[in-house]
Amino acid sequence: MDQDQIRKTLFNNYTQLYGVLDGVMVPDLPNRLYKGQVPNYCLLTGDLPPDVVYAAPYLVYLSPDSKFADWVFEQAFGKHWGVFVQSPRSMIEMRRHFRALMQAYDENGNPMKFRFYDPRVLSKFLPTCNGGELKTLFGEVQAFYAESENGDGIVRYKIDNGKLVTTLLNKDS
Repeated sequence: MDQDQIRKTLFNNYTQLYGVLDGVMVPDLPNRLYKGQVPNYCLLTGDLPPDVVYAAPYLVYLSPDSKFADWVFEQAFGKHWGVFVQSPRSMIEMRRHFRALMQAYDENGNPMKFRFYDPRVLSKFLPTCNGGELKTLFGEVQAFYAESENGDGIVRYKIDNGKLVTTLLNKDS
């Protein structure tokens, strides 16, 4: 998708647009956020060592006039940089929500990190969720957007009547 199509799809007058970006995948993410004065929160808590700061996931506010957003839309697709989120909620509310999702438990009750912000993980996980799990994951999120498996389009994930609705928005949309 080109930048104009991406912008039409992701920006609207009813919600905020956030990115949940993966510091492991996005080159020099903390410095780019700082230099661009982009509103952001690290989703990991506590005093982090420098290597963890650069590998952490970040909640990022993306505004329609942001040079950082332009850069992300130009560079991210096909590289698994993260997911985009539409929500009417504030950044602080979204930070709280996403931090609560960072830890999941396996079938034996052992804690593990949940990389919901990796488009490859989100696309495999969401179709396995029941209505309650979808409600927990989405919270106040109106839609998640992730790159398609081959990176040439965007997949929108929404809940409608308690069920997941997946829509591929590709170059020809």
